[in-house]
Amino acid sequence: MKEIGSSEEEIFSYLSSVREEDLTYDRILSSMCTRPHPVAIRAHMQFIETNLGDPGLFPGTMGLEDELIRMLGELFHHAGAGGYATSGGTESNIQALRIAKKQKSVDHPNVIIPASAHFSFDKACDMLGLEMRSVPLDANYRMDIDSVSNAVDARTAGIVSVVGTTEYGMIDPVREIGEIAGDNDIFFHVDAAFGGLVAPFLPKIAPWDFSIPSVSSISVDPHKMGMSTIPCGALLLRDPAAFGCLNVDTPYLTVKKECTLAGTRPGAPVAGAYAVLRYLGCEGLSAIVSGCMENTRRLIEGMEAFGYPRAVTPDVNVATFDCPITPSGWRVSRTRQGHMRTVQMPHVTRDVVESFLETIGESHA
Repeated sequence: MKEIGSSEEEIFSYLSSVREEDLTYDRILSSMCTRPHPVAIRAHMQFIETNLGDPGLFPGTMGLEDELIRMLGELFHHAGAGGYATSGGTESNIQALRIAKKQKSVDHPNVIIPASAHFSFDKACDMLGLEMRSVPLDANYRMDIDSVSNAVDARTAGIVSVVGTTEYGMIDPVREIGEIAGDNDIFFHVDAAFGGLVAPFLPKIAPWDFSIPSVSSISVDPHKMGMSTIPCGALLLRDPAAFGCLNVDTPYLTVKKECTLAGTRPGAPVAGAYAVLRYLGCEGLSAIVSGCMENTRRLIEGMEAFGYPRAVTPDVNVATFDCPITPSGWRVSRTRQGHMRTVQMPHVTRDVVESFLETIGESHA
């Protein structure tokens, strides 16, 4: 650190040059995040100094968090769900497994997850001392039901299924997996970090949320398809009282107990998420999801016209292809199986899709 501070002009000139090194979303097809909605940015700035880690100092912001959880709970068919805003899916998933472990008093507990699960579960199991039983997928990259049944034993503390898998955009057979969890009285967590704000707006979608009686918890990330500012996730529980097993004493704060993983928690992204959901409503979110799914279909159609078949027909707006090339100037990613992976977020407009296909065509030629 310099002895004498720099001028604002010098600092922001430097920051501008650094920011220019970052990629813009214009040609990014690999990210599950997107440009925040203008309404989210405005709300975020209005609440920039708020701290939900000491909520008694910011009762208005705390009320917004409650409203956000209520809206998400209603969307997921359980208005009485309890929850709080997290930093994203990783924190939400860790917290869900913490609860699952505390509710199952056994030595050497295990959790059953699909092979498609997000890498946050590797972190969670490592931190919590849980045996992670990864079960295989079926031919359509969904969690194999028979493998779940075979993996359950007396030490199983939790089962996880995914709504909108990170690599292939699939929705696991949640209802059938939930039957296994219910029959064995096992905590059942649905990781809908990505798909939680897609699946409710898809036509003819099978039940996947709290409408299934055995679903214990759901994670969802408004900073993904909810277009909030980063970071904003949420963990919802069917039984709000279950958060009690995570409480620690916080004697010098305005609340005397807290169940959250983080101490200091920014209120600004919560305000951003609330503002977007309130502004768009179900009608607006449905239109955005519909556009993203249409762009996904168009990309699949175009790629297959060039001879690059889809790896699977996705349930949400993620498209994967048997395509070895990486088109110049674009950012895509690769699945563990080597398939090209793309995500059609709101910033991936029809014009972006057509431009990408044009570049693919030039590379193909």
